[in-house]
Amino acid sequence: MRQQSIALHEGAPPKPASGEPCNGCGVCCAYEPCPVAMVFLFQRKGACRALLWQEEEGRYACGMVRQPHRHSRLIPRILASWLGAFFATRIAAGGGCDAGIEIGD
Repeated sequence: MRQQSIALHEGAPPKPASGEPCNGCGVCCAYEPCPVAMVFLFQRKGACRALLWQEEEGRYACGMVRQPHRHSRLIPRILASWLGAFFATRIAAGGGCDAGIEIGD
C-alpha cells in the first residue's frame, strides 16, 4: 500500500472503522478523487477539489452532492439539485465507511 500524507481540518472527526456510518471525516476524499470527481472534475489524483469543510457542522461534505454547479461548468444550476442527489447515490453517501485507508500517527 502506498503511503501518502493528507491535510485535514483540525476539527475533523476521526475516521470511522470500516462499515461504520460516515461521519464526514474527509479522509477518503482527501486521499483520492472518487469516480464522480474523475468524470465531472477531470481529476485523477490528489485531494478532491470538491471536498468542503462545513464549519457549522464540524465535518466535511461533498461539494458535488451539495453544490455541483459550483464545482463543474458542465452542470447547469437548474439541474444541480437532481444531479447532487444522483451523485450521492454514486458515491454511496450515507452508507458505511468503505475507505480501506489506514491512518497512522
